[in-house]
Amino acid sequence: MLKTVNILNKRARFDYEIIDTYTAGVVLTGTEIKSIRLGKANITESFCEFNNLELFAINTYIEEYSFGNQFNHKSRSERKLLLNKKELKSLHKSVQAKGLTIVPLKLFTNEKGLAKLQIGLCKGKKNYDKRESLKEQDTKRDLDRIKKAYN
Repeated sequence: MLKTVNILNKRARFDYEIIDTYTAGVVLTGTEIKSIRLGKANITESFCEFNNLELFAINTYIEEYSFGNQFNHKSRSERKLLLNKKELKSLHKSVQAKGLTIVPLKLFTNEKGLAKLQIGLCKGKKNYDKRESLKEQDTKRDLDRIKKAYN
């Protein structure tokens, strides 16, 4: 079992411009947390949506626990996110008014062993923005190679 779990959504940083980040707790059942601690989760295709001023992570994949029997969970289901009322209201206003979206960035466990989801208030990138970010990655990679060759 992994001591610290960090499951990243690399696609979100490429597709979206992140404006603000929040850390939210996740409501899970018993076998879901066991699968997360084993590192068997995926958040690349997930997004967040409001339902009666409650925030839910939708399309988050958590693999079924291999030792779970009849009490096992569904691999893709809505999972409620826990935030303060003030944070929920501000997120809800910005999503409605400005047309922004909420995307999970990282799923991790804290020092107490609880599952947390780092979410970001995001704005979609245009194609030319994506090309610029790819160009920056290439130049950074080339510089790192040059530095490594001289050291």
